[in-house]
Amino acid sequence: MADKVRVTLVKSPIGAIPKHKKTLEALGLRKMHKTVELPNNAATKGMTDQVRHLVKVEEI
Repeated sequence: MADKVRVTLVKSPIGAIPKHKKTLEALGLRKMHKTVELPNNAATKGMTDQVRHLVKVEEI
């Protein structure tokens, strides 16, 4: 199991429900095609699962 994940915003959050927009901001994703590296833990997995239709997740 990887200790980090790379999360990239691939779809615009315009029109998404407000809860998903706040989740993206909490992940550090504010602009399209922005990529962040986050720890691979339960909190991060839960947040990326909630917005899985907007992001691409890769284990590194």
